[in-house]
Amino acid sequence: MATTTPKKNHSFSFSITLYISLFLLLLLFSIFFFSKKTLEPTLALYRDNLVSSSSSSSDHIEETKQPINLDPNSDTDSINDVIIDSTSAAGAGSTDVVAKPIVDSISETVSADYKAKPIDSDVSIKPVDSISAGSDSTDYKAKPIDPISGNETTSVDSLSGDGVSDVETHPFDLITESNVTKSSGLGYSEKTVDTCDLYRGKWVRDEEDEYPIYQPGSCPYVDEAYDCQANGRRDSDYTKWRWKPDGCDLPRFNATDFLERLRGKKLMLVGDSMNRNQFESILCLLREGLLDKSRVYEVHGYKITKGRGYYIFKFEDFNCTVDFVRSHFLVREGIRLNAQGKSNPTLSIDRIDKSANRWKRADILVFNTGHWWTHGKTARGKNYYKEGDVVYPQFDAVEAYRRSMRTWGKWIDQNIDPTKKLVFYRGYSSAHFRGGDWDSGGTCNGEKEPILSGAFLDSYPLKMTIVEEVLREMKVPVTLLNVTKLTNFRKDGHPSVYGKNRTLETKISTRRQDCSHWCLPGVPDAWNELIYASLVLQQSTLSVLR
Repeated sequence: MATTTPKKNHSFSFSITLYISLFLLLLLFSIFFFSKKTLEPTLALYRDNLVSSSSSSSDHIEETKQPINLDPNSDTDSINDVIIDSTSAAGAGSTDVVAKPIVDSISETVSADYKAKPIDSDVSIKPVDSISAGSDSTDYKAKPIDPISGNETTSVDSLSGDGVSDVETHPFDLITESNVTKSSGLGYSEKTVDTCDLYRGKWVRDEEDEYPIYQPGSCPYVDEAYDCQANGRRDSDYTKWRWKPDGCDLPRFNATDFLERLRGKKLMLVGDSMNRNQFESILCLLREGLLDKSRVYEVHGYKITKGRGYYIFKFEDFNCTVDFVRSHFLVREGIRLNAQGKSNPTLSIDRIDKSANRWKRADILVFNTGHWWTHGKTARGKNYYKEGDVVYPQFDAVEAYRRSMRTWGKWIDQNIDPTKKLVFYRGYSSAHFRGGDWDSGGTCNGEKEPILSGAFLDSYPLKMTIVEEVLREMKVPVTLLNVTKLTNFRKDGHPSVYGKNRTLETKISTRRQDCSHWCLPGVPDAWNELIYASLVLQQSTLSVLR
């Protein structure tokens, strides 16, 4: 007998299967529906973040396009933290970017009431490489400066402004540029220069036949003592070197432009025979800017010799004069009668030199003193130094130098209006005697190249440290032409035995050689190029430069 499944059981199984299927579909739909609702806030958050990030990036890009200036009152750990957009206008934007205090950007203004002040001497000195100079024992802060204003040869955007910096600074020592590019005439380096210490660098051989700027024997204002070629020196490589700062190129020397800057002004060099050396150099350099060389002359008809201590040379076409005033110490020399009725020299370290009334007439002053402080009576200090009516039986020469420099600094503060006059102090120029001193058989004959290495390149005399101390104390800003280390290299540049004119038959004496002064053309030309560079790169708001 056949067995059959009841129909009722089959219907029941089908119903169970259908209900289970519907339940599963409903469950899956519920899971999908509630999962979507749960995920939507998270997805929205991601979308919002993506939009915000994109917007922020865009805003950041826009911000970096804004012009920026450096705030000299702010600090950073590194000068490399400063970023300058060279496409921005110098006069627009805010001063949001911070910079290390010793590095300043080009600023639209310069304050007339700043103080010349070196920074503390805790700046590390880098070792000297090849013939490149290390930093001085004390570096200087730089005041924000203006580039040359309104000059066709320089590309500068928006040089106007009326902000004032409170930072106490030395106005010229560190030169900074922003948005200054090379153009015809002045010869800036191709790339924008952010910072440049003009006194840290090296001497490089001239490969473009631009040096010397004037030829040996071509300038009638070089006196016999410095006219080495005319006196028989046969080598000329010492005239083929130019000073190259590490961070930039000096503006190409332009004698006509220099004269334009001096138009209607009096430039005066005050000091010892080293400043006369520099004085003759600047006359020769400026003379190259004249088409008619007869348009410059000494107003009294004097010829330059070591015996005369006052000269006024007039550049007729520019209505300017370049003067020299001899002052060995910048303080007052005198004489006294000793017990035997004989006259002995004295030096009043608390009284300014008697030529100071002449200094007041100048618009730009260049001072120096130094080499006479190494002479016998000055170094010994016996019955020589005087304060008030008292002549000291014995007095320390270093302290006498410090007090004399303070006397000079006090006179500058009391008599110079820094809104109308510029003051430079040219640093100590190195001597290179071998086997003795200037008066004890020292020599430098036969030197034909700069010193390439050695401890002498880092030498820095105590006198220069004292000069820095005095400048730090002064109210009137003084530009330190710190040529000491620059001259350390140049043992090849001295007259040595070629300081006197002689015929071919005359035997050259080697008993006393001049290893202190410099042949012309030669090293002092670089000092005057640095003055020119300071005037070009520091187009000051001071009326003296207008």
